[in-house]
Amino acid sequence: MLRKRTLLTAIAASALSFGAHADGLYVGGSLSYNDMDDVDTDGRFTRDFLTGGPVMVMIDSGTRVRWNTDVDSSWGVNLALGYQVDDFRFEVEYAYAEHDVDSHDNVRVAGVGNIDDLDVSVLLEGLDTELGVTVGDVVGDGRGEFSADYLFFNAYYDWDTGSQWQPYVGVGAGNAWVDVDYNPSNVRVIDDDDSVFAWQLMGGINYLCSDELTFFGGLRWRETDDAEVDSSLLPADFDLNTESWLVEGGVRWHF
Repeated sequence: MLRKRTLLTAIAASALSFGAHADGLYVGGSLSYNDMDDVDTDGRFTRDFLTGGPVMVMIDSGTRVRWNTDVDSSWGVNLALGYQVDDFRFEVEYAYAEHDVDSHDNVRVAGVGNIDDLDVSVLLEGLDTELGVTVGDVVGDGRGEFSADYLFFNAYYDWDTGSQWQPYVGVGAGNAWVDVDYNPSNVRVIDDDDSVFAWQLMGGINYLCSDELTFFGGLRWRETDDAEVDSSLLPADFDLNTESWLVEGGVRWHF
């Protein structure tokens, strides 16, 4: 009888121990190095626009205007509250990232072509004199930034390898609040924000330091739908798609 009780006690203790390790709430956080792809700033005039300069040209509403935007790599932070069920984890995550704008170039207007070498007065409606500096010189100065707050719902799968090392994969979907500031040569071109759908893929490896403490490191691919923003300089709106690779390292605490 004693041996039976001892065996049952041992089984119960093992089950409780496994449950405490496999199931339950956790909090986590990570820091990341974010490599954001350069952006195709792509828009259209929202009304007819009369260019400035000695030779004024009427640009019709709906005409396409676009340029290339080079973006610097930067940093990010991710904070999560989750629940683990066996090898699966489900969490709500807040993330923040920001990137400086390095430069703009190759400004194109449909029907006109590249205007980098034209006097910047063409961007100022109705101005009939030249300013002595080109569009390319002004926009090439860069300045400005992209910043974004994210809210994701993530799902992960952790492979139980029977050791302290566990590979993982994950997927997340949610919302991004994207803020765009283009201020080349202190000329306010865009200062606007938008709320858009965002998604991400994750993969990496966990290190189980104890039943409570886990360190992890991995990669993420993060992307948003096009953010629609208005120009402060031109009667035009733009669609901007952001895509980033992230390298991250972090920690989770299981309760």
